Amino acid sequence: MVKERPGKYDSMTIHDLPVADRPRERLQRLGVEALSAQEILAVILGRGIAGESVMITAQRLLSQFGGLKGIAGASLEELSQIRGIGIAKASQIIAAVELSRRTEGYAEATDKTTIKTPEDVYALAQGRLQGKKKEYFLAALLDTRNHLIKLAEISIGSLDGSIVHPREVFKEAISASAASVIFVHNHPSGDTEASDDDIRLTKRLAEVGQIVGIDVIDHVIIGGKSYLSLKREGLF
Repeated sequence: MVKERPGKYDSMTIHDLPVADRPRERLQRLGVEALSAQEILAVILGRGIAGESVMITAQRLLSQFGGLKGIAGASLEELSQIRGIGIAKASQIIAAVELSRRTEGYAEATDKTTIKTPEDVYALAQGRLQGKKKEYFLAALLDTRNHLIKLAEISIGSLDGSIVHPREVFKEAISASAASVIFVHNHPSGDTEASDDDIRLTKRLAEVGQIVGIDVIDHVIIGGKSYLSLKREGLF
């Protein structure tokens, strides 16, 4: 863990800074690219606590979690325990991190993104699933030309809990007029090996897809920076 070091903001509140040096004003004047990680966090947090600049609170977060990556991986409870960060500010941070992930890994239908290979699926979904501590089951809904219509979130939780029901999966696909679907879920452990439950579920969904006329192309498991295609491995 990185230890906090005294800095130029330690003995002042944000209002003690010249207006031009305040993070929000610097963002407006110079653009967000000009801000340090500490300043961006300060803008997200908005304000500090009595007698303490929000810049100090931001630096405390960076020090406590070892940088932005640590903050992004922290839970609501872990963040809210930091001095100057309650549930409300912790929620703001969690929401900002999730928004960034969705922007990175969530293609819009207007992009006409083509999804044909496991590599395409990984590029589409890895940002959305990165750092998740629970299993997320998603469905990439495709048109007749394999263009992405939508990346739909079907369920959250371990697949062995039987929480992925064909009704919910194909309800999304039918509603979007999808011609085919590719399933994707994450293994928080980082191990991409398909479990018996993964294989059994995929076969069940493929059978239902045949009945309703929606082709199940693949099921991709993402674990950290690697992935596995059940179709490529011949598992369904």
